[in-house]
Amino acid sequence: MPSCLLLGVAPRPPPAALRLLLRRRMASSEPTRAFQLRLNPLTGDSEWLIVDEAEAEAPAPVHHKQLLAATSYLDMLNDAARNRAYRHAIEATVTDPTSRVLDIGAGTGLLAMMAARALAAVGGEGSRGSVSACEAYLPMGKLTRRVLRANAMENNVKVFHKRSDELRVGVELDSRADILVSEILDSELLGEGLIPTLQHAHDELLVKNPKTVPYGATTYGVLVESTFLWKMHDLHSSEANAEDGVRLTPSGTENILSVKPQQHAMQCDALADEIRLLSEPFKVFEFDFWKRPDSHRETKIEIKATADGHAHAIISWWVLQLDSAGSVFYSTAPRWVRQSSGVDLPQCVHGMNDWCDHWKQCVWFIQGTGTPAMKDQTLSLRASHDQTSISYRLNMNDQVSSRSPKNDHLTLLPERIALYGDKAWRSALIGAVRNAMSGKSSPTCIVADDSMLLALVVSSLLPSSKVISMFPGLRDKGFNYLRAVADANNLSMDRIKVIGKNASSLTMNDLKHEKVNLVVGEPFYHGSEGMLPWQNLRFWNERTLLDPLLSEDAFIMPCKGILRLCAMSLPDLWRTRCSLKDVEGFDHSVVNDTFGACGDLPGEQQGPCLPYYVWQCGCTKKLSKVYSLMDFNFSEPIHSCFGKTKSVNSSFHTTLQIKFAHDGICHGFAVWIDWVLDEKNSIVISTGPESRYWKQGVQLLSRPVEVNPASSVMNVEAHFDPEEGELAFKSMFS
Repeated sequence: MPSCLLLGVAPRPPPAALRLLLRRRMASSEPTRAFQLRLNPLTGDSEWLIVDEAEAEAPAPVHHKQLLAATSYLDMLNDAARNRAYRHAIEATVTDPTSRVLDIGAGTGLLAMMAARALAAVGGEGSRGSVSACEAYLPMGKLTRRVLRANAMENNVKVFHKRSDELRVGVELDSRADILVSEILDSELLGEGLIPTLQHAHDELLVKNPKTVPYGATTYGVLVESTFLWKMHDLHSSEANAEDGVRLTPSGTENILSVKPQQHAMQCDALADEIRLLSEPFKVFEFDFWKRPDSHRETKIEIKATADGHAHAIISWWVLQLDSAGSVFYSTAPRWVRQSSGVDLPQCVHGMNDWCDHWKQCVWFIQGTGTPAMKDQTLSLRASHDQTSISYRLNMNDQVSSRSPKNDHLTLLPERIALYGDKAWRSALIGAVRNAMSGKSSPTCIVADDSMLLALVVSSLLPSSKVISMFPGLRDKGFNYLRAVADANNLSMDRIKVIGKNASSLTMNDLKHEKVNLVVGEPFYHGSEGMLPWQNLRFWNERTLLDPLLSEDAFIMPCKGILRLCAMSLPDLWRTRCSLKDVEGFDHSVVNDTFGACGDLPGEQQGPCLPYYVWQCGCTKKLSKVYSLMDFNFSEPIHSCFGKTKSVNSSFHTTLQIKFAHDGICHGFAVWIDWVLDEKNSIVISTGPESRYWKQGVQLLSRPVEVNPASSVMNVEAHFDPEEGELAFKSMFS
């Protein structure tokens, strides 16, 4: 019987690990030192970087800039409505010159400086009050000190490079604080640890009945019907329509492959034309920051349906009350709720047309085909929260017991679930594999990524094939999943065994001296979904490592990747990424370089290329046709690349001349990779802006440029580093 091998390799840490610090406290006379992970996108390997407080005066190293540029700090600081709301609330709250203020999660120190300025305003230079701030993320804490010095505030705010639960009264703090200011909120409200942070602060750091900014928050929700959202979680129904014989979620195991049961952040304004409201907005939970919050609560909400339909999801948002008087609010509600709601929501500071990326709405998917609703019917919703999240159960349909056992149950992002149910995408992959295997009696195939679909497709199309699934991210979970769906897909599991080696360690002995005829991938690497498109070129690197094991006529799928580009008008995204100057009276220009800001920078300096779902980036407009900038030929080992047009005399980069098709303001360009699956170039999977299940890279210009088809030309240069797997872009107008 032929054998199928499942390779186990070192797991790639999740993206959240980039922000986790392994702190080491030196002797009291020595500086703080911290460690953080940096990932190599081509290998999935990680390395520890040392961050030292003693380097505070030096500019941030390149790798620290890359990490900070990918955070939401710049977007938050460009949110004028947020900043203005906090200033008004802090000035209304800090009225006693003896107040002791604590800022938790200081960031650049903006809120702490607002508090210090308010103290000076009420108490003059002789104010006996104080402001302390803590920022656990050391690279950010170092930047806090630079901002304080730039504003002559270093003696007005005491900064600690610690978590708030590491602070002690009588050690770092002279006494308990009277006022707490903080902004530790995510799109769901609770995900950044708001509740445990407030609990510890009330227990250990604050006086009884303190003042807080914000004062409280209320979460809201609305029932919606949406085919788009339904496809993002109901894979079983979607693949039933595919009729291709492959079953990722066979009957009886419908939820074995699903989205994680949590709220998923999404720009729901972009879905305004694809949803039907089935209810009025309803209040879910109220949180009072000025008192110690409960860890767990549950509430039952009776919802009156406003239309017939199927409730596929709950879209939620929150309204922040920043001052105790109830005069300063901030809302993350989508525009279509604010415009049509019959519920008495407060008049919020947040403008009707303001788009921001740091706070989105959230989507909770209702299992299966959704819950039927009839107009005027009363639906019962149970909402509960723990310390970090809010969850829902509508008419008792979403039962934990309906899920598959944990050892074989896999959770993926909603976009990946929708992709796996997409009939055209599945057909392209299956067709390409079928063509590649034509005429081969018992080929040896390596699935070089985390594709469960391809592992099933190859095994089912030719049962005599020998299949090696690497599953570098899924590992044992992928093996258990395949075992659970094997019978429904006519897969014999006695062909599968785990050998636990990296691709670089695989030898002919492991393959029983049989050469590999087929190497395939989507490509998809579990845990890397939010990264830049070309970081899936990890497939090229894996294929290179396998080169000694390949037969002379080995077929590689995809055969190549094509780097595509389209000039774009992106006014909303530009506004959130533009360089900072004055932020509510405080100079923030020192952070621009570190945060990768755009505009008004020295020379033609550009910010980094960052991953976005372009369709969710507010107002967008294509200004040019789609251009091909660079080819990556996977039939060859990984190397520097040549372009097809306007290539310069170097093997490291290509230059492309972009002509504009429409008038407008060009803010940058979107870049992505199209995957060519066959040697005839007849089967191509695009990951561009029209394909809403992938993120694109967005490179913003050094400054916006007004363009027109008659006279505007942009030259774009791209450099691919095959060692690091990074692409760098440079653009100029002629």
